[in-house]
Amino acid sequence: MPQLLPRRALLQSTAALTVLAATPAAAATGAIIQLRLLETSDLHTFDENYDYFRDTPDNSVGLTKAATLIRAARAQAQNTLLFDNGDTIQGNPLADYMAQPGNLPPGHIHPTIRAMNTLNYDAATIGNHEFNYGLDFCTAALSSANFPFCSANILNADGTPWLSPTLILERHFTAQDGSLHLLKIGVIGFVPPQITNWDKAHLTGRLTTLDIVDAAQAHIPQLRPQVDLLIALSHSGISTAPRRGFDENASYYLAQIPGIDVIFTGHSHRVFPGPDYAGYDGIDATTGTLNGIPATMPGFWGSDLGIIDLTLTQQNGKWAVTSFTCATQPISQRSGHTVTPLAANDPQVDSAVAQDHQKTLAWIREPIGRLTQPLTSYFALIGTEDSLALVNAAQTWYATPLLAPTNLPILSAAAPFKEGYQSPDNYIDLSAGTIAIKDVADLYMYPNTVAALRVNGEQLQNWLEKSAEIFNQIDPENPAPQPLLNRYVPSYVFDVISGITYEIDITQPARFGAHGKFKAYANRIKNLRYNGTPITADQHFIVITNNYRADSGGIVHNPAAVILRAPDQTRDAIIRYIMAEKTITVATPPVWSFTPIGAPVTVTFESSPAAARYLLQNKNIASLGDAGNGYTQFALSLS
Repeated sequence: MPQLLPRRALLQSTAALTVLAATPAAAATGAIIQLRLLETSDLHTFDENYDYFRDTPDNSVGLTKAATLIRAARAQAQNTLLFDNGDTIQGNPLADYMAQPGNLPPGHIHPTIRAMNTLNYDAATIGNHEFNYGLDFCTAALSSANFPFCSANILNADGTPWLSPTLILERHFTAQDGSLHLLKIGVIGFVPPQITNWDKAHLTGRLTTLDIVDAAQAHIPQLRPQVDLLIALSHSGISTAPRRGFDENASYYLAQIPGIDVIFTGHSHRVFPGPDYAGYDGIDATTGTLNGIPATMPGFWGSDLGIIDLTLTQQNGKWAVTSFTCATQPISQRSGHTVTPLAANDPQVDSAVAQDHQKTLAWIREPIGRLTQPLTSYFALIGTEDSLALVNAAQTWYATPLLAPTNLPILSAAAPFKEGYQSPDNYIDLSAGTIAIKDVADLYMYPNTVAALRVNGEQLQNWLEKSAEIFNQIDPENPAPQPLLNRYVPSYVFDVISGITYEIDITQPARFGAHGKFKAYANRIKNLRYNGTPITADQHFIVITNNYRADSGGIVHNPAAVILRAPDQTRDAIIRYIMAEKTITVATPPVWSFTPIGAPVTVTFESSPAAARYLLQNKNIASLGDAGNGYTQFALSLS
């Protein structure tokens, strides 16, 4: 199974909570308890229904709206538990503002934690993005939670647990006959083990990780006999790809471990149960089970609430799950270009975050310079990358003095993070005129730091071949329109490297697949040149990039190749560049293009409806009209 699912999955929702399925009930031999379990995941500091990147309200996001669903779901059930599955304190400008020095002083509670405290969560695990601002900030931000955290596969450098691997919650529940019962609820948490690569600069020498399945097998045999119900909080996606060890998306294999009653998943920003997981062995995408275990994944940014209803039956002095239903409930519904809210804001959450929300708005609106022309990402995947040109110019401006002295050519790599992969609103569209901090957050939405690698010509080619996996292989003999983009590959893998020129021949197969895995010896990258001269395999370059690419996200994995780990975030470098230049005219010299195809070939791709106003600048592109779910389909002639 591919590691990532198509962006269309992000738009799947229903207007109301629907019971999807249930297992056959076993014969009851004692008391019966109806228990409702609720899950949030991947909130990423979207506490309010607000898009800080566009500086406008957004009814498709926000814990404030999920909170209303949580309170309603509790009111409908006598016995409930609420859990969070991680990635809570990073992901938008509010998160960045709180991480600025001095903005989270002792005694000040992080707004997301303050909002979550109003909802009385029972327990949580942490996600990989919790570490993006450093271990000390993570600890400070989470320390004010009035609910416990657990994670079984994170260790201190000395091998001791960083958090409690497991929890045992003692809760009284009321049975159908009115009797009161004390149950022990076991909770175990997991995070992608790749955190030690993704945040290497923060975690090296401080934390190590274990494989998710191995950690579960080590702890569950001891935990299971002590509890009546065992819940796994797996900040890990769902994949049926063969297990390799240290897998990022391991929830499917976690469900094969005996003793787990429920799995809450996350990390992938998807919705489960849902059609995008249909057709895979061991997964029931309608009932909501992984290897028979009930599971949910509630989208991202507060978009959905995961709900699992259990029937617990007392049998021979023990409790067993005898039936269940799994569902997700969305906070909004999208119809074409219209988003209709399905939940009101929660006043307690709004009040909890109001002060920091207003401070963030003032911060992101601070002007830092001027743009002489618009910058967009609507066509960033077909060779028009003015937004990436600004990022690469800023990275080069910032890092070049730090790399001196050097006689090697200096290049810069940047990828289009906002290119519609998550929703039809997820694009950059900056107008000419004043540029503010919020616009830089829009240009570069991750808190990566600047890094640089020394690479040779062969590695440079492989880097670009890896980027080119985003394109489908096109049949030059087929005159019918063909889809250009591999919908399972997110746009953030597509690095555009400035300072060189090259072509991408999409009639050839991709050389690499997911996680840089070699697929076939193929050459999509053609005519690779520096200063007009063909690049040789033994020629050397310096490529400015980010810490994620330097440590784990690219083809070059040799630590010795990393020659710069700058202390500043890429966003800070962009801000400094704009402030120094004051007026920005983005130079967009040709970097790459598709290799011309002799036959008449047309490819199709989706972008925002707003992209249509730029068609006059791209005369080989035509609009094909509404593609559904808010996107517009475009045609590109390659002949």
